[in-house]
Amino acid sequence: MLAIIEYGMGNVRSVYNAFTLLEQDVQITSDPKQLRDTDAIVLPGVGAFSDGMRNLREKGLLNELTEQVIDNKKPYLGICLGLEFLAEKSYEGGITDGFGWIKGTINRIEPSDLQLKVPHIGWDDTKILKSDGLLKEMTLPAFYYLHSYYFKIPESQKNVITSVCNYGDVEIVSSIQKDNIHAVQFHPEKSQEAGLKLLKNFLDEIKK
Repeated sequence: MLAIIEYGMGNVRSVYNAFTLLEQDVQITSDPKQLRDTDAIVLPGVGAFSDGMRNLREKGLLNELTEQVIDNKKPYLGICLGLEFLAEKSYEGGITDGFGWIKGTINRIEPSDLQLKVPHIGWDDTKILKSDGLLKEMTLPAFYYLHSYYFKIPESQKNVITSVCNYGDVEIVSSIQKDNIHAVQFHPEKSQEAGLKLLKNFLDEIKK
């Protein structure tokens, strides 16, 4: 059983639909206790970082996530906000602490080419740095992006980055993997065949 966390931040149903296309047994839940009985956890989300962190905390999900993913090593897939939450802090609308599971900060996308609009919306080629895990059997896939902020990871920690894309002169971390933690900035549930392939790869990782 796969648990998709519902915490009031967007695209849960489309993620659910994508996994059901892959014939995966999946449930949507806001109950922290249900995370204890699942094989893996998916945390999607769009919107403001601070709102998402507040919602997770108010629903009692934050401590349970840490226990299941960090202490119990349960596989985790973060999508969009679910990637950004992994950082130590975000500078969106002030300063908000994140999970702190991976070193780095969430910063606004500010390309020097002023013709490039923010948010970064639409399809973008994604450069694979590590062709295993979520990105197994992929070369230069195009994924659908929708975000105004990106994960800035210090040089000493960049071994967790598995793919990137460029928006002007800003290199965006597209995906990361650290042990049982997987996360993507783009939206696989909106990325057609490439997105379904990535979700299938995540399911394969769970079975290992």
